[in-house]
Amino acid sequence: MSAPLAKLPKWVDYGLIPLLNLTAAFLVSGLVVLLIGENPLEAVYWLVQGSLGYGEGVGFTLYYATNFIFTGLAVAVAAHAGLFNIGGEGQAYFAGLGVALACLALDHYVPWWITFPFALMGAALFGAAWAAIPAYLQAKRGSHIVITTIMFNFIASAVMAYLLVEIFKQPGSMQPESRTFLEGGRLPFMHDALGWFGIKVAKSPLNLSFVVGLVASALVWMMVWRTRLGYAIRTIGTNPDAAVYAGIKVPRIIIITMMISGGLAGLMALNEVMGVQHRLLLDYVTGYGFVGIAVALMGRNHPVGILLASLLFGMLYQGGAELAFEMPKITRDMIIAIQGLVILFAGAMEHMFRPALIRLFAALGSKDVMSEA
Repeated sequence: MSAPLAKLPKWVDYGLIPLLNLTAAFLVSGLVVLLIGENPLEAVYWLVQGSLGYGEGVGFTLYYATNFIFTGLAVAVAAHAGLFNIGGEGQAYFAGLGVALACLALDHYVPWWITFPFALMGAALFGAAWAAIPAYLQAKRGSHIVITTIMFNFIASAVMAYLLVEIFKQPGSMQPESRTFLEGGRLPFMHDALGWFGIKVAKSPLNLSFVVGLVASALVWMMVWRTRLGYAIRTIGTNPDAAVYAGIKVPRIIIITMMISGGLAGLMALNEVMGVQHRLLLDYVTGYGFVGIAVALMGRNHPVGILLASLLFGMLYQGGAELAFEMPKITRDMIIAIQGLVILFAGAMEHMFRPALIRLFAALGSKDVMSEA
């Protein structure tokens, strides 16, 4: 094996390299802040203060992180099978239809806890269904999963716009959105849920879908590393020819994997449609599906890493808004540029430090590196 692909100790692969990538991203961002005449340390202070410095900020950070947990897990599951699911954006968008149908049908008659399992199933099934078509084309017809999932993002956007304008829009309203759900179609906010147990926290959009995200992370870990299906998925991702030789039905596993991936992306709709917006509206996904790719890359496709990376991006979203307010010279566009730098170093330049670290650990006589070199 060539040196750049040689194996490193796990603590380097899963801890040191992401930390170096993140540090490099923030150093470059600091230079950008310096160029416009602002103090980078002050910018870091407001970023951290805005995201973790007070109760409402923490709630917003975890609310954003919830979306990234779902989309990050979706990308990770597909990546273990060697598939690059870039269609999380469309799958999450289309899944909002499943959530909305359940809420609109039941919110007049039953409390939220009866609507919730139907909305959960609606989100997962609609997300899985939207991923199943590119999966079938990949598994049975050899179409490239990246191309088809990108195209399905655009198709989902067009379909949802049509439905919201022609089907769900209320008579007399100019807004392309469904009616607002009643109490029976609203997921409780976390400050309300914790209040049932006498725990007081600041009000924020954080809702019970955050708990669903934690449960989904645990289930993904069990599925990937503790089940026969997970073993088949990882085998296909590592060596498709060996998987065929071992008797694994590769097309079938590819379709199942992509449907699981789409279902996970679809759960993001639970947070937005039932948890916060309480209605189906245009473009509520707003890039969460694409950021999920960076979350999965930074988290090394492991649920624990994805949780940490989701928290980081939640901090960037919430802390970035606070930073733009406190330091007006750092505009919202610059915050997006900083987020882009993190994505660049965590994703596209993910292997930048790896060759140097391999040479360093080989020089230090690391058994892990020497055995693979």
